[in-house]
Amino acid sequence: MYDPSGMERLLSSAKFWVPWLIRERGAKVAMTVALQSYQLLGALIAVDNAPVDATLKSDFAKYVQGMRKIEDARVMRQVEADGILKGYEENLSIRQFLLTNLVRRPDSTYLEFRIPIKVLAAALDHMGDFPFKDPDEARYDGPTLFIRGTKSRYVADDILPLIGRFFPRFELQDIESGHWVISEKPEQFRQAVVDFLQDKN
Repeated sequence: MYDPSGMERLLSSAKFWVPWLIRERGAKVAMTVALQSYQLLGALIAVDNAPVDATLKSDFAKYVQGMRKIEDARVMRQVEADGILKGYEENLSIRQFLLTNLVRRPDSTYLEFRIPIKVLAAALDHMGDFPFKDPDEARYDGPTLFIRGTKSRYVADDILPLIGRFFPRFELQDIESGHWVISEKPEQFRQAVVDFLQDKN
């Protein structure tokens, strides 16, 4: 599960108009903050995620296996990690995205993931949960953009009416990609965000 209180503290200290763009599992946190502390946001951009409980694709468990194997191998270079992860994901852009979380700590000679793999693996079953169930009890009336990958299943057409009840001013931008929209189609993604924010401030 996730705790949005840290993000709420950060946003409440901001002294400027805040558009919040968040991707992957963080989109659930962003939507939660928007619904419970709407005054903190100037706008919301959620990437390929919807305000519903969702079961994660089996790819996520597979990625965690690959990440665990990388840590077990005690790799020292990114290229070694990529070689291992290639056995779990063919798409280079997705591998590169996953490996952005691989870091070298000051007291270590090998690379490891920012979030401990045990913590990540234990959280998988609940990562798709969403705390709000009734759109009559919570609503964010600020400008909202949902960007979805057309080859992904996380923002299905039948969920759009529910999105409209939670986020009545939402706009939808489809990008021909899978779930990893930012990694797969970075320029189309950038343009969608720029177009949306152009007249919002």
